[in-house]
Amino acid sequence: MAPTIPGFDHLRLPGADGVQLTAAVGGNGSGSPVVLLHGFPQTHLMWRHVAERLADEHTVICPDLRGYGASDKPAGTGPEVYAKRTMAADVVALAAALGHDRFALVGHDRGALVAFRAGLDHPDTVTHLGILDVVPTLDMWNVLHGVSAAVGYHLYLMAQPPGLPETMIANSADAFFGSFLDAWADDPAVLPPEVRAEYLRASAAAVASIVADYRASAGVDVRHDQADLDAGSQLAMPVTVVQQDWGARLGYDAAAVWRAWAPDLDHRLTGAGHFMAEEAPEEITSAVRDLLAR
Repeated sequence: MAPTIPGFDHLRLPGADGVQLTAAVGGNGSGSPVVLLHGFPQTHLMWRHVAERLADEHTVICPDLRGYGASDKPAGTGPEVYAKRTMAADVVALAAALGHDRFALVGHDRGALVAFRAGLDHPDTVTHLGILDVVPTLDMWNVLHGVSAAVGYHLYLMAQPPGLPETMIANSADAFFGSFLDAWADDPAVLPPEVRAEYLRASAAAVASIVADYRASAGVDVRHDQADLDAGSQLAMPVTVVQQDWGARLGYDAAAVWRAWAPDLDHRLTGAGHFMAEEAPEEITSAVRDLLAR
């Protein structure tokens, strides 16, 4: 049996365009809603420690993104199918199905890119925005350069036209996805065997949709970000960003990148690794609580 978040119900809920999403929902039913979006190569399970800590005060909603985990994996090849704009619409629809027309939103990795797009597209819906360990898609491509870009080799692999990336990854799924779990966790013990196995199982079953998600970030997502940048769009809500010191590693000012999008910004660096919600749940929970208090 796959591991779950204790005390949470697992529901099937409507997203956009007829897609059905699976979400773990729990916490204080009278508390303000907080939606937590997972990253790669994970599922909603990555939030298990933080979700339990927030549950005393909030209604906590942890969906699997479209294309990941137990959520639907639409097979359409159009660029909008896995655009972050579409995935953000999923989150808004899912929350509405639970009776929430306004909610706080926190995302990690791929989920953070979805959260960023939701904040721009739905400013009257997203009350607070938390971002873990990314910069916006447009900026991500701009800061990767030279040999330092090797850290993001998978971004370039999955940006290639359909066919070769899917075949290569499917033929070595456990090795491919497992390499990120090994490289990005400062302490492998934060990913117990049953959790690691669930991430690998879920990712191996979702190769085509995961590649499509990444391919969108080399195309349609860049166009959407560029249009907002050209229009002077910014995030209207309080924003907290917690990330590793990627600016020092790759030679850019991460706080300045985020401040251009988020005037009301709390930018924090962490000593934890990429899987910070699992490695440092108290720190991340504290950051979320501080965000919600603004």
